[in-house]
Amino acid sequence: MQTLSESRMFGGIQGVYSHASAACGVPMTFAVYLPPQASHGPVPCLWYLSGLTCTHENAMTKAGLQAHAAEFGLALVFPDTSPRGEGVANDAAYDLGQGAGFYVDATEAPWAPHFRMEDYVVRELRQLVQARFPVTDRHGITGHSMGGHGALTLAMRHPELYASLSAFAPIAHPAASDWGRKQLSAYLGPDETLWQEHDASLLLATKGWARDLLVDQGLSDQFLDLLKPEALATALATTRTAGTLRLQAGYDHSYNFVATFARDHAAWHAERLKG
Repeated sequence: MQTLSESRMFGGIQGVYSHASAACGVPMTFAVYLPPQASHGPVPCLWYLSGLTCTHENAMTKAGLQAHAAEFGLALVFPDTSPRGEGVANDAAYDLGQGAGFYVDATEAPWAPHFRMEDYVVRELRQLVQARFPVTDRHGITGHSMGGHGALTLAMRHPELYASLSAFAPIAHPAASDWGRKQLSAYLGPDETLWQEHDASLLLATKGWARDLLVDQGLSDQFLDLLKPEALATALATTRTAGTLRLQAGYDHSYNFVATFARDHAAWHAERLKG
């Protein structure tokens, strides 16, 4: 692991790092915020997965989570959204390829050699963070848009790894959305039965979620029809899952929306990770 930068922030340290990823086959960059409490011992860890076109940097600089992490004593991890660099497959469209890994392990050409973002997030980077930073084994996960999709699906697929779960405007039903069908068919192939393993609304119906979860969705979100929060609401009701889905009038899909409700999510995770 290489340290690219570290700076003091709200009494803690905001760092950016890189490492050679075996899962993705290329160097990967990620960010970690350590709150001031980490100087006295390991702290719980909250993962933030970003959306389409983002890198590790977007939420790190725009979501305002560090102030709340310092208040509640949480470490933050901001992974990248895909492998990058020369030799990594890409597409001319913004919603496929580099910057759009969708947090799945691709099985189809030309994506399969590098696009293994599920393995990267839940195994490789988690092990690196556990080994190199003062964090406990109590981890929560959240994310925005494509990252909200990733947070929901990775937690439901690996419930033993995550003690708390939330999302901001997640792509809630990708198997029935243009933000999903295109990417899942490209990465996983045409068999739609494989897609349901990466669709939060369908996963909830099959695998369930034994804990509670928090989701915020802006009602002025310009991508509301692509996100399909109504499918997640139906799945929560049908499975009688203890979920809180808040529909926020007047809020769009931007980081202004995320920053507005970031403290609520940090407090939610802190209560479950530290309680």
